[in-house]
Amino acid sequence: MAEWFGSGRLPKAPGTFGSIAALPLAWLLCRLDLAIYWLITIGLVLLGTVAAHQASAIRGEKDPQSVVIDEVVGVLLAIGFVTEGPLWAQGIAVLLFRLFDITKPGPIFHVQDLKPTGLGIMADDVLAGLLAGLLALGAAQLPSLL
Repeated sequence: MAEWFGSGRLPKAPGTFGSIAALPLAWLLCRLDLAIYWLITIGLVLLGTVAAHQASAIRGEKDPQSVVIDEVVGVLLAIGFVTEGPLWAQGIAVLLFRLFDITKPGPIFHVQDLKPTGLGIMADDVLAGLLAGLLALGAAQLPSLL
């Protein structure tokens, strides 16, 4: 689970490939009731935190690159705000998530040091996903305001 079906083992840009590997699940969940979408996403946040912690302990690394469950959850959180919006808004959500995950602006940088390790691995991506989703939601609302 931590390596999301092996996508985290790809040699270059595992976080990006983990994010891409999350898209089929995200789009499948978009077809379900919004409450179910969020229940599954929150469940994956909890399970992912445990899986990331275990993978970190097994590998002896603080945040192994192969652990991409955090990117999967970040994508689900970002898209969760625009599940019923236009496809372009979902694309913006994913792109913003990757931007925030890579650059780690402001508090996103600081939450990655939370303990235990699994929480720190997940927290920056959770925050990046939430911020990206909120901004994508705002962007999706702009055309109706004009």
